Amino acid sequence: MSGLSRSRAVPYEIVAIGASAGGVKALLTVLEALPADFPVPVLIVQHLDPLHDTVLADLLDRRSRLRVKLAEDGEVAEPGAAYVAPPDRHLLVGPGGELRLSKRDKVRFVRPSADLLFESVAVACGAAALVCVLTGTGFDGSAGARAVSSRGGTVVAEDPSTAEFKGMPQAVVNAVAVDLMLPLEGIAAALVALIEGTRSL
Repeated sequence: MSGLSRSRAVPYEIVAIGASAGGVKALLTVLEALPADFPVPVLIVQHLDPLHDTVLADLLDRRSRLRVKLAEDGEVAEPGAAYVAPPDRHLLVGPGGELRLSKRDKVRFVRPSADLLFESVAVACGAAALVCVLTGTGFDGSAGARAVSSRGGTVVAEDPSTAEFKGMPQAVVNAVAVDLMLPLEGIAAALVALIEGTRSL
């Protein structure tokens, strides 16, 4: 039991990130700072214009040491890779890290929805879930963060006072006792430390 003060009894299995307005710049800041051997998959919901093909995955892939791609229905998420929800598709994860894309109704006027992604991660991973909410307008992510927290998972929020758009991170802070609230520049290092077990909550 002596090691539990520094590290968790349950290792993390997935990192899920939600962002909206200002999110492309924020995602670049976070992904650029993650190592190529990041030991769990990263799943990303960024609100995008559904009428246009997105170049977000390509942009993030060029600037990140992780392999970044648009998520495909039925593929299994792998460590060292990040998967971006395609425009106008919800991204969900199931047992064993299997990814699912869905055209079900919008949630709080958005598709993809960080809430649905986070809720699926909470069910699939329980206490092994690690979710992060970055800059954005609206409330997406707050209900999903509650689901993650209720199952013993970890919730990280960008500090609303320093976020480009504070709506989404503030909604999460209001909805749940977040485990960490950090300025954008500190989030990647915190994710690495949490995953490696070198940072306790």
